[in-house]
Order: sequence, then C-alpha cells, then structure tokens
Amino acid sequence: MPTITIPSPVGPLTIEQEGDAIVAMHWGRAPKEAPTPLLQEAARQLGEYFAGARRDFDLPLRPEGSPLEQSVWAAMARIPYGQTRSYGEIAGEVGDTAQSVGSACGSNPIPVIIPCHRVLAAQGKLGGYSGAGGLKTKTALLVLEGALLV
Repeated sequence: MPTITIPSPVGPLTIEQEGDAIVAMHWGRAPKEAPTPLLQEAARQLGEYFAGARRDFDLPLRPEGSPLEQSVWAAMARIPYGQTRSYGEIAGEVGDTAQSVGSACGSNPIPVIIPCHRVLAAQGKLGGYSGAGGLKTKTALLVLEGALLV
C-alpha cells in the first residue's frame, strides 16, 4: 500500500492510499516509498491546512467501517472548519447514541481530514481524542481552526 509521511505541528503523519483513494492516516512514520501523485496532493493539502491556508480538503476518501461508522464520519465531514458539534448532536443526526458516536469517532481511520477533533462532549467539554497526543492534539487542532481559544 503506498504511503507518505509528512511532518506536522501535531507530529509526523502517515497517509495511506489504496487504489484511487486515501484510506487511512495515522500518527508516526512509515517506511519510505515513492509517493503517488494522490499522496503528494494529500501532503500538499495537509501542509496548507496546518499553515492556516486551507479549510476544506478535496481528496478522494474511502474509509472502511460499519454503516454506522460511515454515517458518523460523513456527519463529521460536514462540520465546517472552525466549528464544533457535540456527540449528542451527531447522534441525533445519525439516529444513534452519543456513546456509539464516540466509538465511531475513535475508530475514524482518516483523522484531521475527516475532522473527528471537531466533535465535543456535552457542555463544550473536549471529550476524548484517539490520535497521538490525545487531548493535547485535539486542542491544538481546535486552536488552529479558531474553534477554541487558549
């Protein structure tokens, strides 16, 4: 599976491609490979995002998950840059429980691009974050987007 690892303010990120789509992104490094044009484009867009010059991603994504996970990830993808939603709000949108939404957030295979960091617990509390660095990383992403003031 082709991969590319890029530096970011929240640590190295490795993007994985399968076929003609991005299928995963995780914290850490992968063995070096010759990046594909799609992976180079994903790296470019992520670089723009971290530089504050991009608010939306325009990449073909194909995350693998259950029908519930797919619906939660689609709902997260619709949260605008700089805004947040609660687990309960997403649960109402997809017709399931906040706990199920939290589980689906935690299993998001393409964090940042599918913005699970924009989903908060009740009363605006941060909740959890499954990415490396946990809440510190979630906070950094929300601060970058202006959704959270420090």
